[in-house]
Amino acid sequence: MRVLVWHVHAAWLSAFVAGRHEYLIPRNVEGGGKCGRDWPNAVEITQPSEVDVVVLQRPEDIEAARHWVLGRPPMVYVEHNTPAGQPHPLADVADIRLVHVTHFNEVMWDSGRAPTTVIEHGVADPGPRYTGELPRAAAVINEPVRRARTVGTDLLPRFAPIDVFGVHSERLDLPGVYPAGDLWTDELHTELARRRVYVHPVRWTSLGLSLIEAMHLGMPVVVLAATEATEAVPSDVGVVSTRADVLADAVRLLLDAPDLAAELGKQAREAALARYGLELFLRDWDWLLTETAQGGRRS
Repeated sequence: MRVLVWHVHAAWLSAFVAGRHEYLIPRNVEGGGKCGRDWPNAVEITQPSEVDVVVLQRPEDIEAARHWVLGRPPMVYVEHNTPAGQPHPLADVADIRLVHVTHFNEVMWDSGRAPTTVIEHGVADPGPRYTGELPRAAAVINEPVRRARTVGTDLLPRFAPIDVFGVHSERLDLPGVYPAGDLWTDELHTELARRRVYVHPVRWTSLGLSLIEAMHLGMPVVVLAATEATEAVPSDVGVVSTRADVLADAVRLLLDAPDLAAELGKQAREAALARYGLELFLRDWDWLLTETAQGGRRS
C-alpha cells in the first residue's frame, strides 16, 4: 500500500514508517521530506503521486493533499494535540476518520460528526539501558522557556539537581536546573539512562513520547498526573501525583535509593513494552489503513 504522510512529528513518524507499507513524504523547496532520517520504507516525493491512503496531521494538509496526489484517495487525520477550547477543525467532516493518539484526547476534543478512533503511541524498543549511575533527575522538554507553564518549566527547580534535554534547553536559567542539549535519539537514550530518575512535569500534552521512551529504557518515573499520564503510568512503576511536593519527595527518595529506583525501572519497562510496544502500534495502524483503503476513493 502507498501511504502519503507529512513529516510533522519525527518521533511519531519514526514509529509509523516502520510498518510494512511504502510511505511517501512530500518535499519541496521549503523543506520537508525525511530530513536525513534513516527510514528504509519511506521515500521522498517532489511531484503528485498515486497513493492508496492519505494521512493528514494538520488542517492545511487537506488542501496540500490536492497538490501531492493523483485522484481523490481516502484520508484519515491524526490529531496529536490536546484541545485548545474549540471544536476540532474536522468536526463537521463526516468522511474523514479522526485518529486520536490518546483516550484522553478523544474524550476531550469536540470531534463533532467526524468518526473517531484511538491508536495509542508506539515506541521502537531502545533496549534496557538503565544504569542510574548519576544521582540526578532528567527530563526531556523542547523549548522549555517559550512553552513555560504548559510543559511545567516552573516546576523544574523542585526536582534539582535535574538535567534537561531538548531543543533550546540551553535557554534555561533556573536554580538547580542544568541544560543538557538537544541530542540525537540514540545518544539521548544513553544519556538519559545514566540518570537515576525521569521526571515528567508537563501540564498539558497528549502524552510525552520521551516519558514512554524513558520507561522503555528501564527508568523509574515521577510524573505530574495530568492528561493521559494516569493511564500510561501504572502506580507500581513510579510516582504519579498532582501534588508537586509529593513528586519532589519521590525524586529525592529515588536519588538516595538506587536499588529501589532500579526495581521500579524494571517494572516501568515491562509496562511500557506491554502497552506501547511498536508491534501493537503497527498492527492497529495496519488495520486502519487497510480498512480506509478498502473503503474506496472519495467522491
